[in-house]
Amino acid sequence: MSSNEAPHRDADALAREMDHPGAQQLLAAHALARLAYTGSDGFPRVIPIGFHWNGAQIIVCTVPISPKVRALSARPHVALTIDTDDGPASRALQVRGVATIEIVDGVPDEYLAAATKTMDDQQARQFEANVRMLYQQMARISIEPRWARYYDFGAGRIPGFLRKLAEDHPAIHG
Repeated sequence: MSSNEAPHRDADALAREMDHPGAQQLLAAHALARLAYTGSDGFPRVIPIGFHWNGAQIIVCTVPISPKVRALSARPHVALTIDTDDGPASRALQVRGVATIEIVDGVPDEYLAAATKTMDDQQARQFEANVRMLYQQMARISIEPRWARYYDFGAGRIPGFLRKLAEDHPAIHG
């Protein structure tokens, strides 16, 4: 595993990636992330899920009986991506981390913040009223980032292996 792939605990490097203005924009504005984890059967899963960034952790919430709660309890290592589909100008924040699960009474504020990112005030109020009637408890899953990379393909912030390929290709350099 190369140093670009290995989860690191370099707090400065992690902070640089997570604090990049483009990464912050993705964390604040996008409603869904793709969360990857290992299922109880040992096979990988990738699911779209609402999320909330609290400045230190990525929070996702679900029903306590959800299969992902059981799976994450056994294998807490996760990966997630938040990205755009803007062709050559696509951006992506990739994060690897460790999930911690807490079963809470009622509906966590982070769940409401995540779920209502793209709703107007009236939609958000109606959504909140509905979920407060539905959920007695929720699983609040906190993901502590251990490794992150922010890519902005339109600005040339690309993976190192692609940069090397472009630098080594004679047709690109004219």
